[in-house]
Amino acid sequence: MKVDIWSDVRCPFCYIGKRKFEMALEKFSNKNDVQVEWHSFELDPTLITNKDENHVKHLSEAKGISKEQVDQMHGHVQKMASEVGLDFHFDKVVVANSFNAHRLIQLAKTKGVADDVEEALFKAHFVEGKNIDDAETLMNIGISAGIDKDELKKLIDSGEFSKQVRQDEQQAQLYGINGVPFFVLNNKYGVSGAQPQEIFLEALTQAWDDFAKEKKPVILTEGETCTTDGNCQ
Repeated sequence: MKVDIWSDVRCPFCYIGKRKFEMALEKFSNKNDVQVEWHSFELDPTLITNKDENHVKHLSEAKGISKEQVDQMHGHVQKMASEVGLDFHFDKVVVANSFNAHRLIQLAKTKGVADDVEEALFKAHFVEGKNIDDAETLMNIGISAGIDKDELKKLIDSGEFSKQVRQDEQQAQLYGINGVPFFVLNNKYGVSGAQPQEIFLEALTQAWDDFAKEKKPVILTEGETCTTDGNCQ
C-alpha cells in the first residue's frame, strides 16, 4: 500500500508529523507492505536565504507578531517535539530557502534513500542549526545517505530535479493541499497535520482494509464461454 507525504523541511510540524506517523507505522501489523513516498512542498518559495538573519526576528516580521509571541509559539512546538523524542533548537535555525533541499530529496528518491535524506535535512535545520540551502551541507547529507559524490556535485551545480519539485507542488494544488504535512493513504484517504499516532494508525488500518479488498481476486462463477482458441462451449 502506498502512502504519499507532502512536506517541507522548513516545517516543524512536518518533522513532528513524520515521527508520529513512524510510531504509528511501527505498530501497524502490515507495516512491511507499506511504501512511503515523500513529495515536495515549499511553504515560502520566495524566501531568500540569509544565514546572518535572526530566525525569531524573521518570523516576527513575516507574521506581523511580536518576538514574545514567536517565543511562545516556539515553546509550544518544542514541547510537542519533545513528546516524540525531538530536541528542537529554534535559536540555531538558519533562515534558508528549501528549494535545493527538495531537489536533493528528489535525487534521493531515485536511489531509494529519500527517507534518510528527509530525516537528515529536518535534523540539520531544527536540531543542528545548519544551512539547508548550503552546498556543503547538502553534499554531506547526500554522501551520508550513500549518494555518489559526483552525482551530488552535478545536482548542486545544475538545476536537476527542479521539474520534479514543481510537479509535486502542482499535484498538491490538484489535491487542494495548502498546508503540510499532508498524508495520502492508498490514493484515497487524506490526513492533514501532525496528528496523534492513534489517528495515523486508524487511517492506516482503514486504508489497508480497502487496499486488501482491491487485491482480492475476482470470484469466478463458470458458465458458457468462448475462448481465444475459437472454442465456444
